[in-house]
Amino acid sequence: MNVLLVYPLFPKTFWSYEKILELVNRKVLLPPLGLITVAAILPQEWNFKLVDRNVRTITEAEWQWADMVILSAMIVQKDDLLSLIKEAKRRGKKVACGGPYPTSMPEEPQAAGVDYLILDEGEITLPMFVEAIAKGEPSGIFRTNEKPDVTTTPVPRFDLLEFDAYDSMSVQFSRGCPFQCEFCDIIVLYGRKPRTKSPAQLLAELDYLYSLGWRRGVFMVDDNFIGNKRNVRLLLLELKEWQKAHGYPFRFNTEASIDLAADQELMDLMVECYFDAVFLGIETPDEDSLQMTKKFQNTRSSLLDSVEAITKTGIRVMAGFIIGFDGEKKGAGDRIVRFAELTGIPTTTFAMLQALPHTALWHRLEKEGRLRSQNGNLNQTTLMNFVPTRPVEEIAREYVEAFCALYEPHAYLDRVYSYFLKLGAPRVKVEAKLPTLTDLKALAIIVWRQGIKRDTRWKFWHHLFSMIKKNPAVWEHYLIVCAHNEHFMEYRDIVRREIEGQLAAYWQEEERLKLVTPTPARELDLAS
Repeated sequence: MNVLLVYPLFPKTFWSYEKILELVNRKVLLPPLGLITVAAILPQEWNFKLVDRNVRTITEAEWQWADMVILSAMIVQKDDLLSLIKEAKRRGKKVACGGPYPTSMPEEPQAAGVDYLILDEGEITLPMFVEAIAKGEPSGIFRTNEKPDVTTTPVPRFDLLEFDAYDSMSVQFSRGCPFQCEFCDIIVLYGRKPRTKSPAQLLAELDYLYSLGWRRGVFMVDDNFIGNKRNVRLLLLELKEWQKAHGYPFRFNTEASIDLAADQELMDLMVECYFDAVFLGIETPDEDSLQMTKKFQNTRSSLLDSVEAITKTGIRVMAGFIIGFDGEKKGAGDRIVRFAELTGIPTTTFAMLQALPHTALWHRLEKEGRLRSQNGNLNQTTLMNFVPTRPVEEIAREYVEAFCALYEPHAYLDRVYSYFLKLGAPRVKVEAKLPTLTDLKALAIIVWRQGIKRDTRWKFWHHLFSMIKKNPAVWEHYLIVCAHNEHFMEYRDIVRREIEGQLAAYWQEEERLKLVTPTPARELDLAS
């Protein structure tokens, strides 16, 4: 069987980083880890080809070669997924799909004509699919409520990837998160009991990447890397020795809950393994909103102190923020900007709250009659899909103004500078490498744009030389993060344009349905 694995297009988002990737001659930030894991689980006597549509288009020869097309997608990729299903069916191909979006909203790919829906976690449902194929069944839906033991998951088929197109590789150590945030779909998809691979498994994946010649960043895609602290400690102890023995070939990033800051031993181990950045879901500095959305782990200690502790250890914090929580008071956008300025966090994702399918928030709003759409979309250019407790235009205005303020060039350079002055120095000795021509070209472009062409020129040079003097161990990392604003500057305009357009469409729809924002929704008893 010839199987064509296809990963749909992402729209332009905060994380697409086009302008930054252009500088280093790469096309995509991360590869489709789910699809190459699917390829490893399926029968290895099958033949596989993979096309990441974010890298290139599918060739006519590849369409002709395929007996079966298998797709995976997140919600943000749904438009291209549905188009690909229809295109494959038009060509007479059998089509199967799975992943977070089909698992949450299976009726939409089904309506597009998909033959096989492989939902939930593939370690269980993919063998069901293979059995159906062996029996000659022309279609099927494969589901399970069981959460698989991920110690059985094979090493992903990294060999199917076009390595030069990606900035970083992805690996996964755990699935699931112990917390109960109302808006989060991770606990819906993967449960609240974190399941981990064995250290030997994860190191085998790194061995394979190493053997294939990979020598750049690796992102641990776990939604909460420290969800099972005991097991992650065991991993880090072995990873520390692996990295040392191999000369620290990989620089790691990951996502974690903010209680990481309370475990100095764990943070030290991460730094000794060459972790240099972590994404934290801070969401909002408003404690009432955190309580309302059941993100209690963010209320147990000072958010400012937690960010400071992680930073001083030597791990750069990236933070996620959300606006539009129930009961939120006016000025939430300004409070988020002030928090970012106080902490200095350079990279801050920011979006309006979405009720994702089947989350606790989605069920509550549906019960209250406040859902405007059954879909949720985590893109930064999307209005909320429910009726909020304050005017949607007020939230949208605050969101756009705050997003633009966070990435105003002068403010961004000041924030990055103040942050890196506090950032702890790396604790591993990595062999110095001569810069490539691509590296030198990227450096020249950043120096030209930020240090000569724009009115940030004096600030750029002052901050750079001051960083080299005051915290020389981090100056290269500092310059890379300065370069990130090449993406955010353009994306500010996209956010403003898209949100303004959606607001206009929102009011047209309200007029068409003869609706106004329901007063009762603003007067909900939020304590109930």
